[in-house]
Order: sequence, then structure tokens, then C-alpha cells
Amino acid sequence: VQLVESGGGLVQAGGSLRLSCAASGRRFSSYAMGWFRQAPGKEREFVAGISTSGVSTYYADSVKGRFTISRDNAKNTVYLQMNSLKPEDTAVYHCAADRWGDGTSSNEAEFESWGQGTQVTVSS
Repeated sequence: VQLVESGGGLVQAGGSLRLSCAASGRRFSSYAMGWFRQAPGKEREFVAGISTSGVSTYYADSVKGRFTISRDNAKNTVYLQMNSLKPEDTAVYHCAADRWGDGTSSNEAEFESWGQGTQVTVSS
């Protein structure tokens, strides 16, 4: 599966953004999906994950209660709604696909496909 992210941009602290990740290829609904982010000078970190059906979701503690992951299998798209953004959320955000997972893995080695990323910048 090939992935393309969109929706990043510049926003003030406290604002919101919605990221989208469009998947091409068949059987998107068979993949658990995740969002990861990488800030300058830092390692890539897990943000959120979602099961194939969308019923189960999983979040990093740093974004719990502020971010929401969802998916629309009919549109081959996964979303990340980001509210109450903070300057520390500034990063390149990547979506990723996990053919065998259940949406709870934060281990990036388990994700087979990655998008190119979209920049999110939160100003103070």
C-alpha cells in the first residue's frame, strides 16, 4: 500500500489541524494504521494507532485527550484530528501501515509502508 499525507501547516498554539493519509492499492481495510512524528533533532515517535475496523485506538500519553485517530475504509483514508496544539507538537507527521497488527503497536519496525510526511508547525 502507498500512502500520501496532507493537511499539515502553521497554526498558533491552542489551534487545531486535521491530517489525512490517503492509501492506494487494494485491501486498505486489512491494514492497521498508525501516525508517527519526528521533530528536528529527535527520534521518530509514535503518536496514535487504529485497528483495521477502526473500533480500537491507541495513543501516546503526550497526545491523549487532544488527538483523535479515525479511518474511513470506503475512502481508503486515515485521519488525525489534532486539537489544543502545543509548540512541542511541531514535527513532520508520517502515517504508516501495519499488515499484521491490531492497531496497538508503537513499534515502527512493524509498519511496512510509510508516507513521505507532512509538516506541522505550532507557534507560541
